[in-house]
Amino acid sequence: MQTPTNLFKQAMAQRQAQIGLWLGLADAYSAEILAGTGYDWLLVDGEHAPNDLRSILHQLQAIASAASAASATSALPPGAKASHPIARVPVGDTALIKQYLDLGVQTLLVPMVDTPEQAQQLVRATRYAPEGVRGMGSALARSSRWQAYPQYVHEANQQICLLVQAETVEAMANLDAIAATPGVDGVFIGPADLSASMGHPGNAGHPDVQAAIHDGIRRILAAGKAPGILATTESQARQWLAAGALFVAVGVDTMLLASAAQDLLARFRPPGASPAAAHTPGY
Repeated sequence: MQTPTNLFKQAMAQRQAQIGLWLGLADAYSAEILAGTGYDWLLVDGEHAPNDLRSILHQLQAIASAASAASATSALPPGAKASHPIARVPVGDTALIKQYLDLGVQTLLVPMVDTPEQAQQLVRATRYAPEGVRGMGSALARSSRWQAYPQYVHEANQQICLLVQAETVEAMANLDAIAATPGVDGVFIGPADLSASMGHPGNAGHPDVQAAIHDGIRRILAAGKAPGILATTESQARQWLAAGALFVAVGVDTMLLASAAQDLLARFRPPGASPAAAHTPGY
């Protein structure tokens, strides 16, 4: 058995835009439901959602289960493929990255990368020696299917996809060098943190922030890498896709649930009743 090909990484290299959904509910049951809807990728959030290694493992298993079921029953929408799981670590720690990879994560998103030196360290953390420093332990790891992939330690490096987040003024100043780092496949721009770093907390729509994001997408593409972003409205998502972003999350499960529940309840409220407080898009 051969180590699975990272189709998300392959699509990024071919500059095929990939549409994703952010998972913050930290629940395998909801992840399995959403994995059957046809998104190109699902982001399991270990930074801001209440996830730990075991809950991330359970969501990876649920997403894989949904993909298997969809393949067996042709349940996906026409032209859609199984959702690719991406996991975001809370911090770019070498030991933690090793654990995420051993769980079977092939695509990793790392927050708050401000310098090319940090990016280089992260590349090494995701690779086995001699290219990196990832610890050897595949006999215990789901990533190798407990050595059912006999060449895993020789094939894993080329299937790892590393996405780093640029979300501060410092990161944007160093963006060209970060994006040019060999082994970095894509750069995700974080609008909320970037707006705060630029002095506009809670206002990612500020003209200066929007201009910085547009410029960032252009620079990432110029480096031959994939730009990514999270949008919480259709107009935002379409704007960034038109600008050249290649992996775009077009929603967040928590926000979708709250919005759908509020809309349903509003249909049954008597005229003049006080509606629930509206949610302001975070990005």
